[in-house]
Amino acid sequence: MRRRPLARLAAVAAAGLLLPLLGACSSDPAGLVIYSGRNENLVKPLIEKLEKHLGTTVEVRYGGSAELSAQILEEGDKTKAGLFLSQDAGALGALSKEGRLNALPQTSLEKVTPAHRGAAGDWVGVSGRVRVLAYHPGQVPTPPDSVHELVKPEWKGKVGYAPANASFQAFVTGMRVLEGDDATRTWLKGLKANSPKAYDKNTDVLNAADSGEVSVGLINHYYWYEKAAEEGADKLTAKVHFLPNGDPGGLVNVAGVGLVKGADDKQSAYAQKAVDFFLSADAQKYFADETKEYPLAAGVPAAEGLPSLDSLQAPEIDLGKLESLKETLAMLQDVGLV
Repeated sequence: MRRRPLARLAAVAAAGLLLPLLGACSSDPAGLVIYSGRNENLVKPLIEKLEKHLGTTVEVRYGGSAELSAQILEEGDKTKAGLFLSQDAGALGALSKEGRLNALPQTSLEKVTPAHRGAAGDWVGVSGRVRVLAYHPGQVPTPPDSVHELVKPEWKGKVGYAPANASFQAFVTGMRVLEGDDATRTWLKGLKANSPKAYDKNTDVLNAADSGEVSVGLINHYYWYEKAAEEGADKLTAKVHFLPNGDPGGLVNVAGVGLVKGADDKQSAYAQKAVDFFLSADAQKYFADETKEYPLAAGVPAAEGLPSLDSLQAPEIDLGKLESLKETLAMLQDVGLV
């Protein structure tokens, strides 16, 4: 029997969240409807610029990326969305797998390296984030170069993580893709045996590493760089370590966009222009300056102080395969980490 995709499996749970969300939208027809898994506070300034760029009204429906991909699958060819803006590659991969995204023009795809776009040519990354270790240098003079080190006895009670965070779950999914389910389950059991400290958010993990509550924490890079920009790097005790040698703990995940199949011709035309807007220098600079994420379109540098993306020794992975979140959640629950 054909396996049901993650997004469709999430549909029932998502319905309760999405119905009031969708009902709150304007009844006036918009030139473009975007389903956004990215937070409103983060992307609202860009949406306002996009409206001016398109010369039409843009209606945005916010929610979790997995829930919104479920909504798109349920709507099918009657979808209200023209563009899907996802927080992570996995939700885009789920839609691509089910054939719910239209192919993007080669001119759009070529603005981003193949590693950061869909293998089928139907979605493209617009910003990137790297999994790193935040560490307290007073407790860890030399941070480990692999997450596999963290299951050794000397790290017992010293590791912080955010189990409910989508980025942590995407990292575990990436490990499953890279190293297989058996190896990943063994690592998770080792981590569990070391009594890691669970936190609600990446910011809490960073703060714990900064205060010395934990020695190391698993986070995304930009949390440290945002905090450093706000408070001053010299005010932070914690430092960040980018993992080398293709370690699964150094996963580079992306936020991305795809053209939703089923939208009418007018919406599809606006959606294509929106894709190119998100890949424009203006939007890419916004991600670099405001969120400290990595811009993915060629020619736009990362924020000052960040190592260049091509200098990182990130694992090579088909990001679209991060769609198997259901299996990851089941594994995390079975091991007892969520």
